[in-house]
Amino acid sequence: MSDYINDSLDEEKSKSQVKREMLALQELGLRLSDLKPELLDKMPLSDELRRALAETCKHTAHIARKRHSQFLGKLLRNHDIDAIMQPVNLVDSQTREYNDRFHALERWRNRLISDGDSALQSFVEDYPSTDIQHLRSLIRHAQHELKQNKAPTASRKIFRYLRDLDEQRLGLK
Repeated sequence: MSDYINDSLDEEKSKSQVKREMLALQELGLRLSDLKPELLDKMPLSDELRRALAETCKHTAHIARKRHSQFLGKLLRNHDIDAIMQPVNLVDSQTREYNDRFHALERWRNRLISDGDSALQSFVEDYPSTDIQHLRSLIRHAQHELKQNKAPTASRKIFRYLRDLDEQRLGLK
């Protein structure tokens, strides 16, 4: 009999754990309301949740915003949170996934500038939709700026171009 009691206690969540999970869902709802509609269209969300996310900006008073976040949390209970969190983490600058992606793109940029055509070929293998001529031109400008000790304008343009390619590949754009 004691085994039965212990098993049932292990499966039950404490009141504090339930509250933490609900607050996490409310926070996710507010994070979703800050995203661009194009990105929300690619997520598996119900129509009711989409309408509620669109109405978030209408709630400006503190208590109304709190009540609406609770409603968003309630709606999110019926959704696959992992499928929603994956694209959110890729565009939220406070997450580890975003930072890893950002640093990988910085490494690609530095490698393209320092190694030239050999790095360009391996980059094109990973990103086949690359405009090779445009990227090669940006690389030449960045190498010239590096030799002349000028501001890294072309280097920034390379990074923006790499970020756009990465977002297209991930379906974020």
